[in-house]
Amino acid sequence: MGEATSERDTDAITARQFEEAPGTGDWRALARGAAALFRTRSLGEGAVLVERVRVLADGANHHPDVDLRPDGVVVRVVSHDVGGLSERDVALARDLSATAAELGLTPDPAAVQDVELTVDATDREQVMPFWGAVLGHRRDDENLLDPHGRWPGVRFQQMDSPRPLRNRLHLDVFVPHDQRAARVDAALAAGGRVTTEEFVPRWWTLADAEDNEVDVEAWEGFDEDLPDHLVAPDTFRAADGVDDWRVLQGASAYYATGGFDEGVELVARAARIAEEVGAPLFADLRYAGVTLRVGPPEDGWIDADRLVVAQRAQAAARELGLRADPSVLRDVQLTFDALDIPAVQRFWAAALGYATREGTDLYDPLLRGPSVFIQQMDSPREQRNRIHVDVFVPADVADARVAAAVAAGGRVVRDEAPYRRTVADPEGNEVDITVRPGRSEAQGD
Repeated sequence: MGEATSERDTDAITARQFEEAPGTGDWRALARGAAALFRTRSLGEGAVLVERVRVLADGANHHPDVDLRPDGVVVRVVSHDVGGLSERDVALARDLSATAAELGLTPDPAAVQDVELTVDATDREQVMPFWGAVLGHRRDDENLLDPHGRWPGVRFQQMDSPRPLRNRLHLDVFVPHDQRAARVDAALAAGGRVTTEEFVPRWWTLADAEDNEVDVEAWEGFDEDLPDHLVAPDTFRAADGVDDWRVLQGASAYYATGGFDEGVELVARAARIAEEVGAPLFADLRYAGVTLRVGPPEDGWIDADRLVVAQRAQAAARELGLRADPSVLRDVQLTFDALDIPAVQRFWAAALGYATREGTDLYDPLLRGPSVFIQQMDSPREQRNRIHVDVFVPADVADARVAAAVAAGGRVVRDEAPYRRTVADPEGNEVDITVRPGRSEAQGD
């Protein structure tokens, strides 16, 4: 996010102060700044809002993160120079809400959230480089953050004694087929090891020094039969005009930009292309680049229309003189091993506010958090996982979210209401349902 430089370190505010400021009622403070969702009736309507965001952000010299979706636009404000929220964020949020209201858009503050991860480790310094390498994250104090603001941050906390059994939760990191070798090599150089080559080249299973696992996945050796209307990964890659795109969950392309204005222009053009074709498009706009994705979260597959969108969007990007950088691309998925897959799926749908896909999958309807896959486990593993999920929700949603998770088979194992409640699923996998506003004041920060 681009930052003004004349007010550095002078206007920081807490999450509570942000939410109590006049004109911020559409917004909710989360893990990383504050976010608002404005529902739209079309991609074109969303593109109009994105273009209006450009005018306000350029005028303020303060640029938000913007996620364009087929039915809405999510805007996130944060001031990196103060490590959180500032009065500049209040001013921009207020102006953005007023602009959305002028356009007749409806805010949906209950739908925003941030999903993060926590790794318990006996030696944090030993395992952190591995996770930074395999995820493509950068270090920020004791945490790892996605430099492109798309995927979960990872926090590391001290574990008092070893828990040697295998986790019931591991990560899947989808990378482009031509980037997979470099990603695996980087993870190995950072202290990882290969635990099995059984599934190569579809995925490589790696582990950190404390045996927390991740599958690095790429669409190579694809041998599944697809319905005639869908395009297989190899067929997509062989098509004309998609050299910038890579098949992950759906197909994605990343374009580095020279600033916010170039990114807005690309997003607006791509949105109008998708609307004309009649296919969904997902665009993540950041100050230094844009990620485009075709392939809906409901199934992630590509059909002929989505191929056309990719081809025409690539042409638009090149007309703007933008350069693709496939090394930035990745998708993140959480995989749970479960004895009772339906029970675990019901819980995580409730705890994360996700939608179900077939009998084993979950996905974020806004395509902003990691997807979830649940696979069969042969025998119980009673040990507490070394990895757990943190979901930051609006303060006015937290009680209902906890109640929904409990009603779906969970149990509260740690209650630090109103700021955090740890809820375990029927098999002991944990999630912290967390809120930001008020925590700084309660901790005396």
